[in-house]
Amino acid sequence: MLSILIPVFNYNVLPLVETLYKQALESDIVFEIICLDDASTFFSIENQKINRFEKCSYAILEKNIGRSAIRNLLAHKAAYENLLFLDADTIPIHSNFISNYISQINDREKVIYGGILYEDSKPQQKETLRLVYGRRREALSTLERNKKPYISFLTLNFMIRKSTFSLVNFNENIPNLRHEDTLFSYNLMQNKIDIVHIENPVYHLGIENSKTFLRKSEEAVVGLKNLVDSDLIPPEYTKLSHYFQIINKYYLKGLVAFGFKIFKPFFLKQLLSKKPSLFLFDIYRLGYYCNIN
Repeated sequence: MLSILIPVFNYNVLPLVETLYKQALESDIVFEIICLDDASTFFSIENQKINRFEKCSYAILEKNIGRSAIRNLLAHKAAYENLLFLDADTIPIHSNFISNYISQINDREKVIYGGILYEDSKPQQKETLRLVYGRRREALSTLERNKKPYISFLTLNFMIRKSTFSLVNFNENIPNLRHEDTLFSYNLMQNKIDIVHIENPVYHLGIENSKTFLRKSEEAVVGLKNLVDSDLIPPEYTKLSHYFQIINKYYLKGLVAFGFKIFKPFFLKQLLSKKPSLFLFDIYRLGYYCNIN
């Protein structure tokens, strides 16, 4: 028995639901698909068609509650023990996507992460930074992910038992600034719950333009700093916070912050170009980290 849970925000999730519904029927399992819309302003008419499918539901929340709270709410509404979380802007690559997850169902307390990939199409220049980052930092092989199973985990394609989720769920008290997956994975590690990486990827379709991605990356840096400052994760858990810790230890924060302000126009020009450097992207985020009060 499987509950497929999809948080939605301003995205047409109907194609994803149609794909999952077909595969679930072919797998001959007891299932449900629950889509909760976090107070979107777009695509609601198209997404309402989901309610025509048996065992599927789509509902819109009256107010936005954020990425952590909506996942917890989805789990609360789920009728079955096995929870499969998928982001709305994904699509399974293989026709046996659901059956691959079903084969992993057992009584063991664990999390199964299937991974993500990006389509091979050549990006438009305005989307280059997001795709370069995604392909090199997120679209990792199973072998690479298993080397660092917790920090390689993303929340857009994973399965977890409801009993496990009752032990470790998403922290609703942190600001809605991303890195909820970082905290979730750290809490899993602290509770000695394994993350098992398998080859069962989805395509990530929701590609932001480079300016939007940079803005969200800055928000994510603020979110990460909040986790570290609140002692929710140790600074050593991510490379970015670890490097900041070293800079701060040797009283170089002010110097790095000053250099960031001077060179920021150069960084922006390069990162928004046709060939953005991920090394400079890391330097940009580290400089931004040093500028946060």
